Amino acid sequence: MPAICAILGLASIRRTMFTGLIETTGTVLGLERRSGSERISIAAPGIRLRTGDSIAVSGVCLTAVDIDSAAERFHADLASETVARTSLAALVPGATVNLELPTPAGAPLGGHVVQGHVDGTGKLLSLMPVSSGSDLGLTDWRLRIAVPSHLARYMVEKGSVAVEGISLTIAYSEAHAPEGAVIEIAVIPHTYAHTNLSSLRAGDPLNIEADVMLKFAERRRQESSFELTAAYLIENGY
Repeated sequence: MPAICAILGLASIRRTMFTGLIETTGTVLGLERRSGSERISIAAPGIRLRTGDSIAVSGVCLTAVDIDSAAERFHADLASETVARTSLAALVPGATVNLELPTPAGAPLGGHVVQGHVDGTGKLLSLMPVSSGSDLGLTDWRLRIAVPSHLARYMVEKGSVAVEGISLTIAYSEAHAPEGAVIEIAVIPHTYAHTNLSSLRAGDPLNIEADVMLKFAERRRQESSFELTAAYLIENGY
């Protein structure tokens, strides 16, 4: 099998790819219900977009339309699949969202491969400072999430997961906790301060994308003849 990094270098040319390193946060301005879809409007200070550009909004790959550069805002249509699988349609005006532009082909991979294809929503159980007696701007945080049961097999300790589009490392995983499948993640002060995590509360839904490489590995186990090659990725749109 060709080296994974070589495959991903080719894949990034063919399909939009993110790394889970959040560039900035935006603010939801409103949601408009339309026949067969919904349209979200987002204030995105400092983000330069052209009509048709891809942008990850809290981990969901969307297409920017009706861009108002002067007001630093854009719109995006949410298909029925996006509404069903993500938390975007449930957001209210004023909600904070994470924003990331696609990674250019050949650029260093700072986080992990994030497609912007959310697998489902988890539930924030708690987000607690590791050291409550210190400056909250300097302490690490412990994030505890209940994940959908169908994603539990991808939640591997020391493995990667995208939560709200943020590339994070799983510190602890339990498939049969009282709350169901649960993961815990150590969050550094920078991530807490520069993403929407600091605005979330217990019970809030979180967009979850499992590590795509684990999905490929699972498929290879299931299909003894399957081989992950550059040709396979190109044929399947990666």
